[in-house]
Amino acid sequence: MVSYIIRRTLMAIPLLFGITILSFAIIQAAPGGPTAVLMDPTMSPENRIKFEEKYGLNDPVHVQYIRWVGNMVQGDFGTSLLRQGVPVTEMIMNRLPNTVLLMLVSTILAMIIAIPFGIMSAMRPYSKLDYGVTVTSFLGVATPNFWFGLILIIIFSLQLGWFPTGGTHTMNAPFSLWDRIHHLILPAFVLATADMAALTRYTRSSMMEVLHQDYIRTARSKGFKESKVVIKHGIRNGMIPIITIFGLMLPSFIGGAAITENVFSWPGLGRLFIESAFNRDYPVIMALTVLSAVFVVIGNLIADILYAIFDPRIEY
Repeated sequence: MVSYIIRRTLMAIPLLFGITILSFAIIQAAPGGPTAVLMDPTMSPENRIKFEEKYGLNDPVHVQYIRWVGNMVQGDFGTSLLRQGVPVTEMIMNRLPNTVLLMLVSTILAMIIAIPFGIMSAMRPYSKLDYGVTVTSFLGVATPNFWFGLILIIIFSLQLGWFPTGGTHTMNAPFSLWDRIHHLILPAFVLATADMAALTRYTRSSMMEVLHQDYIRTARSKGFKESKVVIKHGIRNGMIPIITIFGLMLPSFIGGAAITENVFSWPGLGRLFIESAFNRDYPVIMALTVLSAVFVVIGNLIADILYAIFDPRIEY
């Protein structure tokens, strides 16, 4: 297992470098380029040349790329164009804990709700419970997060006043754990909705396939209770396809949370990405793109490791 993890990590290095080349090329090809943010339109040609020399923007593209990658390997993603002098790494580290907290809570919430309902739906196929879970799942998949978030804000924040409209805590108030949880409930629930719906459908399909296997029939013929058959013999094999979904949920740290964080004014990486895209803060955009790629690699690696844990037949 250790040698497999090392091999997968080494194989990911050229992949990540390929992503850096692609993202850097896209940024360079963008209308106006990085200089459009920094340069004053009224700047004289002489001052423009000095400006480009100062930031190394007059160097060939491959030289700029090598310099950027060299700094990135050392953990230096440059400084923000919007907030000149503020390191990009510092901006990311300030937002990362909020995104990790939101994604962790939403993932746990989605799994503790979706998996039990998916199993119960598979145990009673085509029943009222199954139809109810199916309809609810389809609604969850079809409902846009931004619309659902706005509806919850209107109902539970503006009309009922049960929850705050956004942010991570009450401004100018002392630290309170309940205050943080209070602000976390709505965005975490909205973010969990889509994952919850997909997990429910995958769990139902996987468990229905497992419950028709021969070894399950053998366990039933021995007189075991249905609940024991499902818990002891069915769930472990039924969870193998769910691991794939879990591995793909990790990369959504940035992309998947972007809309939800923006709706609820949650200061995380997703909102930082949207702000940087609108303000053309290219160093931040490139750093977040690379970070997303790292999350994809880590997510797939975690999924492979969990495969071996849940299925002893898999060996690396």
